Amino acid sequence: MRKGSHLPILSFAPYPVMPRSERSTPSHRLSIATDSQDEDGDYTPPRTARSSSPVIARRLHSARPSDLDLRNRMSSRIQPDEQSSLLANQDGGPRNYTSEPNTSRPRFSRRNSVAGSLRQSIHHRRSGSLSARLVSAIGTSWRRQEGDMSESKTPVFADDRVWYDQFTSTDWVHDSIADNFRVRDLRSRKDLRGRLYAWLDGAQGWILVAIIGCLTACVAYFVDITETAIFDVKEGYCTERWFLSKGRCCFIPEDCPSWRTWGDAMDFTGLERESLDLMAYVLSVVVFAVASCLLTLTTKTVVPSSISLATMDENLGADHKEHAGEPEAPKIRPSPTQIPIETPGRSAMIYYPAAGSGVAEVKVILSGFVVHGYLGLQTLLIKTVAMVLSVASGLSLGKEGPFVHIATCIGNIACRMFPKYNRNDGKRREVLSASAASGVTVAFGAPIGGVLFSLEEVSYYFPPKTMFRTFFCCIAAAVSLKFLNPYGTGKIVIFEVRYVTDWNSFEIIAFVLLGILGGGMGAFFIKACRIWARTFRRLSFIKNWPVFEVILVALITGFAGFWNRYTKLAVTELLYQLASPCGPNNTSGLCPKDSESIRAIIVSLTVAFLIKSFLTTITFGIKVPAGIYVPSMIVGAFVGRIVGHMLQYLVLNYPDAAIFSSCPQDGGMEACVTPGVYAMVAAGATMCGVTRLSVTLAVILFELTGSLDHVLPFSLAVLVAKWTADALEPLSIYDLLTEMNSYPFLDSKVRPVFTTELGDITPRVRTERVIDISSSPLVPAIVLRRKLEYLHDAGEIDGGLPIVRNDVLVGLIPAPDLEFALDKLDEVDTQTLCLMATTITWQDTEEEGRDHDPTDLTSYTDPAPVALDIHSPMDLVYQVFVKLGLRYICVLRDGRYAGLVHKKAFVKYIKEMEEAGEC
Repeated sequence: MRKGSHLPILSFAPYPVMPRSERSTPSHRLSIATDSQDEDGDYTPPRTARSSSPVIARRLHSARPSDLDLRNRMSSRIQPDEQSSLLANQDGGPRNYTSEPNTSRPRFSRRNSVAGSLRQSIHHRRSGSLSARLVSAIGTSWRRQEGDMSESKTPVFADDRVWYDQFTSTDWVHDSIADNFRVRDLRSRKDLRGRLYAWLDGAQGWILVAIIGCLTACVAYFVDITETAIFDVKEGYCTERWFLSKGRCCFIPEDCPSWRTWGDAMDFTGLERESLDLMAYVLSVVVFAVASCLLTLTTKTVVPSSISLATMDENLGADHKEHAGEPEAPKIRPSPTQIPIETPGRSAMIYYPAAGSGVAEVKVILSGFVVHGYLGLQTLLIKTVAMVLSVASGLSLGKEGPFVHIATCIGNIACRMFPKYNRNDGKRREVLSASAASGVTVAFGAPIGGVLFSLEEVSYYFPPKTMFRTFFCCIAAAVSLKFLNPYGTGKIVIFEVRYVTDWNSFEIIAFVLLGILGGGMGAFFIKACRIWARTFRRLSFIKNWPVFEVILVALITGFAGFWNRYTKLAVTELLYQLASPCGPNNTSGLCPKDSESIRAIIVSLTVAFLIKSFLTTITFGIKVPAGIYVPSMIVGAFVGRIVGHMLQYLVLNYPDAAIFSSCPQDGGMEACVTPGVYAMVAAGATMCGVTRLSVTLAVILFELTGSLDHVLPFSLAVLVAKWTADALEPLSIYDLLTEMNSYPFLDSKVRPVFTTELGDITPRVRTERVIDISSSPLVPAIVLRRKLEYLHDAGEIDGGLPIVRNDVLVGLIPAPDLEFALDKLDEVDTQTLCLMATTITWQDTEEEGRDHDPTDLTSYTDPAPVALDIHSPMDLVYQVFVKLGLRYICVLRDGRYAGLVHKKAFVKYIKEMEEAGEC
């Protein structure tokens, strides 16, 4: 390129390709290192004699086999468990540390080393017993201890270093290349058996999502049945069958001799019946909430302070850390085998996978952020049971958001049945997108809304094939739920309302007003949650004792909710009563008989609105499984019902007004205005203001009501609510969680406006961050270890070290790969030299299967790292990170190496621009 040119360059370092004749000749077959395994199943790396010159010992041979040997090296793998990576898959067994001899060979990171990492040493336990394999297959390993994030991981693909570290970002390009090798090998067979294998491979995805949909429906059935039965225990019990809820025990709730309250059951105490009912109600709320909290706290995970994140659950009170500059001279650890626990000046990070709804974390995981155990079996079981208790306690929370997390856990566990998805994160995230959609399907009974939810909210990559498969998963979940019939109505929706009368043209003004109010309330709810979390939740006794906050919120909820009939109801039942039209069977107390009774209803609704708004604000973020969808809809439904009754009052008192000329004169109280419609419109508008969902909400509201006539009011209110909320608060509740938790998340749905170029964020070249092989390709292992520890001290456990020769970029070795390679060495001393060549000499090997020299790091280097010119526009950098999913980009100036930009550094740059108002 001409010097001084400002054109962006997407370049790849040269990579030698072996001639076809050499690849196909048996005499040129490469030696493959064999691993050993002792009688107890402990994996022991091969030991080789080390000479002073690794070149002489190795005779310049490489451990790269032909691509035709790929399927021969796809040995049996150890199945992952809940301690394993979410997106990074594991497979184990003694295998070869080799790579493909092609330019597009898969290159990955791995998850096992010692120095500066969260892992243990390379020696793994590979027990071959039947019980161990069964336990590993279903992921029932309960060996997690608090703070133990050092469990060694097993590999993913044919390359044994395909592993991902905790809190690192995956590389979608490498995963795509790995799948291409698998498909190429599968399609190379043209016989009948090969075609049958190809057909079965294509059918695996459909079988998998069908299983996920059915299992998600079964879990939803269990939660719905159990939660409904336990919820009414706060008020009394059924004398005929104690496990029945009040609705199933009594056909007529007003006159039910089979239902006995606690005041009646304990009248022998001599206390007033109302006092006994209050005491039993408050005690039940506290007991259920505390039990749910204690279960949630069992998933506590402590991460060493070497990882700089604020928190990992819906805790808006997380300490906001300022972006620190790059360390000038990090202190090198004296021992390369020491596992860091604490970093001076920084406290350890604690998170609870079962807390909150988990939607924000699912979004981040689907974007490629690795969080071990967040989608495991332990989290699934504990969150399911804890959610039953938290919803049954009567707290102002919902189960719809946690259903998304639970369904994603089911999808993650089900992927272990098929190696195609178990060993490749790019394929796995397609299944996780479908799983999240099935969670919304069983939560609302809205399969189409579930597909749109996955597309609009959680998915980072959603091609048409994934959308069709997601739709199939949602239909499977809906059909399964239809047969299970958890609500006893034969319907799959949480509640069903039908509006008989159509809306009038003058009501558009009210619908727009409700959209403004709903969007404003959603935006102010986010601001109130932020203020509450940064004030009350940062108190020392609240931070150190999360259960104390749960007890306090439960007491407030119990005493405040007992005296108000609306706040005492379950959230779904309350939303149903607010949205239902008046009829002969309506016993909600919201159907006025004349204009004078409307005032009393408005007063009672206003009081309930204030109580519910306060309870929802202080409940969101406590350490129990809690969703925000239905609680936010209830807050909006109160406002909508109030506005509807106000408009109804005007129509009844001023029937001759010109604006009401289209209303029938003798049609009853709801002949012109139906307050239930306004409640549903405002519910959708408020939920839009909180979550910023748009099309998804309009479709969900339509599926709940089944009314085509009211699709336009729903859609209009949602549009206005989104515009209003975006103007008042640019972040949704889940964007706020992502921002305050400092997740390395690049939003693919938002495109920032840049005025800078790549050179503005490129750090200067440091000798500690570069491997220079200008004088010799032999580098002391102790020097490589120190460079690796430098990256770890800087928090870049998923970084990389560029390899330069005379200032020209000739390759790159990922930090996890280098860590893994150094761990294979018997010992690290000043006499150990490692070969860092980026070219391969193919020579004959007399000894078939000879051990690979562990000092030869050529097979771990990437000779074709993605590089951009330093003058590339920042928009191109953004597209490369978002579209390709890279971890880092090498920077060139006039063809020479000028630096490396990590994805997390780019995310930090965007956050700083947003805070400064420049983006």
